Amino acid sequence: MTFGFYPHATAAAAAPAALPYDDIRDNYAAAAIVNMTKLGFVTGTGLRRFEPDKAITRAEFATMLERLLGIRPVSAAIPAFADVPVSAWHYGWVQAAIQLNLVQGAAPSRFEPNRPVTREEAAVLLARAAKQSLPPASSVPDGLYGDEARIGDWALPAVYRLWQRDLMGGDAGGFRPRDAITRQEAAVLLNRTWTHADWAAEIQAAAPSPIQLGWQYDQTTLQYEAQVAKSEANTLSPRWYFLGKTGALEDGTDAALATWAHARGKRVWAMVGNHSDAAATHAMLASLGKRQAFVQQLADRVRLHGLDGLNIDFENMLPEDRDVFTAFVAALEQALDASNAAVSVNVSPDVGTDWTAVFDYAALANAADYVVLMGYDEHWDGDPIAGSVASFPWVRQGLATLLREAPAGRVILALPLYTRHWTQTGGGPATSLDIGLPEQNALVRAKKLLPRWDDALGQYYAEYADRTRLNRLWLEDGRSLSRKIGLGAANAVAGYGYWYIGGESSDVWTSVRNAIRFDAYTFA
Repeated sequence: MTFGFYPHATAAAAAPAALPYDDIRDNYAAAAIVNMTKLGFVTGTGLRRFEPDKAITRAEFATMLERLLGIRPVSAAIPAFADVPVSAWHYGWVQAAIQLNLVQGAAPSRFEPNRPVTREEAAVLLARAAKQSLPPASSVPDGLYGDEARIGDWALPAVYRLWQRDLMGGDAGGFRPRDAITRQEAAVLLNRTWTHADWAAEIQAAAPSPIQLGWQYDQTTLQYEAQVAKSEANTLSPRWYFLGKTGALEDGTDAALATWAHARGKRVWAMVGNHSDAAATHAMLASLGKRQAFVQQLADRVRLHGLDGLNIDFENMLPEDRDVFTAFVAALEQALDASNAAVSVNVSPDVGTDWTAVFDYAALANAADYVVLMGYDEHWDGDPIAGSVASFPWVRQGLATLLREAPAGRVILALPLYTRHWTQTGGGPATSLDIGLPEQNALVRAKKLLPRWDDALGQYYAEYADRTRLNRLWLEDGRSLSRKIGLGAANAVAGYGYWYIGGESSDVWTSVRNAIRFDAYTFA
């Protein structure tokens, strides 16, 4: 039988006997096994059978840890390992664990799910799951265990930390680092973790609720509502308002969407765009009268429709409009004060080009409630160099630059729910089309591609030849997004944005939910 899917588990739990299993009587681990079973973190192996001395496999141990942490299995569209097929009972658990870096592969394409976990490996995995800071191996005192010399340097710091936490001990003076950890030992280890100080309260606490801003793009209201309902988005940004060529407001309000969102406890920050029209934007910003008139029109719509805020998405602006753009944002913030509505302003990562020269990060952070970093379009259509939409190093650099001038509590990190399909013929220029994640995943399946994880870029990469063309993909998926969410959490940003709702594959939202929950844990 396989771990986690036992048809008799429910019947066993309902049995009138004092213990749920017949083979744990007079067992030192009985109390731990019963508690972990009651909480659903471990299960039996058959009718009233636990097999306490049986070794735990890598897939089983990862599953136990994730159940303990409240992590959900992910039906990821992009498999991480060739030896963890989608049909395996542990597929979703292994995918969730690798996305959160709770586990690592035995090789780039292998996880070895059925290999027993050694005691030293179990120590490393638990220390990682409990986010324990580890000392260097050289600082671990001698004499911890009689067989300390047999503990690998890679595992010794974790073994020492768990010994300090009274989570994992030895046996008759030894640690037995290379022995397989048994099911009863694993139950004791999990139970000690669950009952350690305030850790259970930490795990059981409500998941954090950062801003999760989801933009509408190329969708009807009904389509947008349907996608939002399946997402983690709690703040909607429909594309309702645009600056027209004459400076007037183009109004596309759909009041029914605001009613729908508010009935479900979601905020509405309507997007305000400028059609990337530099000339019209300059004409409005440079004229105090036109600027005030446009601000007033927006403020009137916020009051009329009971909106919770506005999201300013002005792009392709002139560097000379830097100060007047900030003045516009400040005036809008002041005009919305009476409505208690938020002003958020979108900015691009500063890479030293005219495209971002208009954004005064520090001044905008002071003027607006939130600054939204559009962490995408590292490479774009027309870029002569094929590459990622949002590699991890590029996003990290962009966020670090912004945070030098804006407080983290006012920063929202926006992430892409799309990628680009790059093609190149011979020595000609590379061209690309933006595609949503369902199209990306369908292409991977149709071409039977085996994407390779690039840890430096924080995403999967795949390529294939199609007649005379080279096709290249830097994939976005739950794993790449989880890593970027981890970056945001490490910097205590106010939340995340997603361009665009409807561009994702359904599995992404479980990954997002897992990342936000796990990244919030602080096991002291």
